[in-house]
Amino acid sequence: MSNTEKLGRLKKRSEFLYVRDGKYRATGGVVIQMRDNPEIGDQIRVGFTATKKIGGAVVRNKAKRRLRACAAELLPQYGKTGHDYVFIARDGTNARKFEDLRLDVKKALQKLAS
Repeated sequence: MSNTEKLGRLKKRSEFLYVRDGKYRATGGVVIQMRDNPEIGDQIRVGFTATKKIGGAVVRNKAKRRLRACAAELLPQYGKTGHDYVFIARDGTNARKFEDLRLDVKKALQKLAS
């Protein structure tokens, strides 16, 4: 998958719940869940979530924006085709330097791929 291909999106609650039962990896600023999905072929789909525990709407939206940027950059390279991913923001997602957050995402994706 090249960097220019658009990642598919998870939008329905049922899609998020399906991925929840797969593998996951938690690193400093993010939790990433992954599950094989034979229905999507060689596509990669991704969804983002942040609970109210980490803050109000502004804080949650900022965290999801940061995770979206990491996913767009790293999923085409380190993600497995035919899989769905859910990125979950943690308390430290906004406080981490962006480089550190990228590294967290990269490590988690590499662990999940192995």
